[in-house]
Amino acid sequence: MIDNFQGKTAVLTGAGSGFGLECARIGAKLGMNLVLIDVQQDALDKAEAEMTAQGAQVLARKVDVSNAQAMEQLATDVQERFGAPHFVFNNAGVGAGGLVWENSVADWEWVLGVNLWGVVHGVRLFTPMMLAAAKADPAYRGHIVNTASMAGLLTAPNMGIYNVSKHAVVALTETLYQDLHLVTDQVSASVLCPYFVPTGISQSQRNRPTDLAADKPTASQLIGQAQSDKAVSSGKVSAADVAQKVFDAVASDQFYIYSHPQALGNVQSRMEAIVQGHNPPDPFAARPDLGDKLRNALRGC
Repeated sequence: MIDNFQGKTAVLTGAGSGFGLECARIGAKLGMNLVLIDVQQDALDKAEAEMTAQGAQVLARKVDVSNAQAMEQLATDVQERFGAPHFVFNNAGVGAGGLVWENSVADWEWVLGVNLWGVVHGVRLFTPMMLAAAKADPAYRGHIVNTASMAGLLTAPNMGIYNVSKHAVVALTETLYQDLHLVTDQVSASVLCPYFVPTGISQSQRNRPTDLAADKPTASQLIGQAQSDKAVSSGKVSAADVAQKVFDAVASDQFYIYSHPQALGNVQSRMEAIVQGHNPPDPFAARPDLGDKLRNALRGC
């Protein structure tokens, strides 16, 4: 756990909007050095200007987190500027939906590239730096937070590609936590599993690389996008609320971070079905009207 953030260094991916930006704002208020990473230059520039005006020391880099070489250069730049970071927030993410067999290879490469490989690169590059700092200084404390989703604990239909990426992040982070606790008491990890929170992820197609351009969307993908837009935009928990939960978790070494704990009933139903060997439960048991609406829309395509 980190009990004092003053003068510590935070590395934040997806820092131009959503949870990354709100965590940067908290970090600036707490006197942290900030490494801001985003793929959208105008959003990154705006975030850098805001944090610099708050008095924070800022290193801003436009980086595609799915790119191994770019991430390796970023890690080198961080080490040279601030040394080993204390808080790493592997947060950058994109959204995509549709029936799972309708996703193209480009869809899979884009979503897994950002949502999973971005986290993999953050873990593989910054963890060794943090462990080396811990070994050199008994007072050093570090924490890694990876952004997954409630979709990493559930299997909602018509969003399989996103579910796969986020389940992988949950498994990676749980294993990271166990691995870290084998070798050190000074570095820990958490996984963030937000539900529907207005962050801008539903518009993530704006930053999709041209070499992974989307095909013409299928009917199921259009339906999924419309549902996602509606659910995200109507969310009552803000990105700022979630960012505060992230800092609280880092300070208390809390592993699972939820924006909507009330949604855990569906997780419990899924886990009970797994343990009992039952078929997957109806994801719309609590809201059959939503299930009927989606089923009718898809069968009417």
